[in-house]
Amino acid sequence: MSKIIGAETTTKVEAQPRGKMIAYWTVTLLLAAAVMLSGIGQLMQYGGNLELVRNLGYPLYVLTILGIWKVLGAIALVMPGFPRLKEWVHAGIFFVMTGAALSHAFANDYGDYGFNIILPLSYAALNIASWALRPKSRKL
Repeated sequence: MSKIIGAETTTKVEAQPRGKMIAYWTVTLLLAAAVMLSGIGQLMQYGGNLELVRNLGYPLYVLTILGIWKVLGAIALVMPGFPRLKEWVHAGIFFVMTGAALSHAFANDYGDYGFNIILPLSYAALNIASWALRPKSRKL
């Protein structure tokens, strides 16, 4: 009878990390896709990126710099290994997204329904969730 209880306990312990792993990969892949698409859009200067940068008063070459960083960061998030690089990517995404939200707020450029502030802050929240859920193999 103790063997059955031990098997049930083992099953419960193994099920919890698997759910956490699924949550981690779901959030991380969503974050990587969002950052990748954002970076590609900035590199192509597509979809209102020029207008946003002009409204904020930044030079247009900022789009190229941010676009390259975002594409490389999205790739680094999903590739195996390099835990220190992933820490830097998470920090970079957080600073870029909160900086974008603050830039829009200070320039009174809220967009429709506050979209220009809500979107970068939601990316920052996804980033924090991905970092918090990371498995031991991705920690320093």
